[in-house]
Amino acid sequence: MGFATTAIHAGNEPDPTTGSVTVPIYQTSTYAQDGLGRHKGYEYARTQNPTRHALERNIAALEGARFGYAFASGMAAIDATMRLVKAGEHVIVSDNTYGGTYRLFSRILAGYGVEFTYVDTSEVSNVEAAIKTNTTMVFVETPTNPVMIVTDLQAVAEVAHRAGARVVCDNTFMSPYLQQPLEFGVDIVVHSTTKYLNGHSDSVGGVVVLNDEQDAEWLAFVQNGAGAILSPFDSWLVLRGTKTLAVRMEQHDRSGRAVAAFLEEHPKVEKLYYPGSLSHRQHDLAKRQQRGFGGMVAFDLGSLDNARTVLESVRMCTLAESLGGVESLISHPATMTHASVLPETRDRLGITDGLVRISVGLEDTDDIIADLDQALNKIA
Repeated sequence: MGFATTAIHAGNEPDPTTGSVTVPIYQTSTYAQDGLGRHKGYEYARTQNPTRHALERNIAALEGARFGYAFASGMAAIDATMRLVKAGEHVIVSDNTYGGTYRLFSRILAGYGVEFTYVDTSEVSNVEAAIKTNTTMVFVETPTNPVMIVTDLQAVAEVAHRAGARVVCDNTFMSPYLQQPLEFGVDIVVHSTTKYLNGHSDSVGGVVVLNDEQDAEWLAFVQNGAGAILSPFDSWLVLRGTKTLAVRMEQHDRSGRAVAAFLEEHPKVEKLYYPGSLSHRQHDLAKRQQRGFGGMVAFDLGSLDNARTVLESVRMCTLAESLGGVESLISHPATMTHASVLPETRDRLGITDGLVRISVGLEDTDDIIADLDQALNKIA
């Protein structure tokens, strides 16, 4: 089946009781049992829920995976994945990773004996050089948040697997429509379902998908044992979102390219970060690895004052954290998504005070560009 067909039908079988074409919201905490040791496959809602199970099967199918597990947030999904790593083991991480991921790794998990090394994973030699005898995982984002650095997933997977390490990819920025990391040898894919998978800015969640049965059994145990599950209603919202993922991502991609082209030519923009631009040093890799370039665009305006002028002058774009919704969201990474990253690290990574990130929404493309243009023209 094609992607759009899979998105609409995988996990979405008609309800056997009523024939409902939409998976019901099974808003229950427990299930009646027929007798001791006899039940219908469901015992307690933390452990199993039909709505959540439908979503997990749906997203696993979209990523080409055998197993999927949904969690209460993207960070809960990443935290559960990190339970595959034990104290004394070493993890290599993309140095331009999302600020919340960096916070989890550096301020929480590092305190429990897990060792982290942050490198520019776009250079495979950096990954190879960072590998130690105790390295068990390589955690990458591609493209990275927010400066859109692309990692060659196949090359990193080959290096990591030679060392006996798993590769985990945060695929939130691309969604499975534009990129399927498992195709390139990645072992585990994580998403914040809050973003493109849900697509409507009305749910918070996360998901982990993978193929390895032993790792899947452990993640299922962690999901139940730690209990950071996605609620039935949020599962239903994301299921509603994935049905339109294909058509939404096509429009995000079209508008993202147009907005990036406009920004690259604007005299007030000093630097553009967008893999779809021919000026991006990894454009060819992105073109080979991705099915499109998406709606995430970052651009540097040279100073905090200039960034503030634009962020406070937009009329239609909404100043807010998050991304991937139908509305265009604009943000200031240095003080919002990456505020937990040390200032000197932000500067080294290009997350300057003048950097602005936009999640290009589904409004008319000309209206998005017109709004950015009038805001940019207010810079002195």
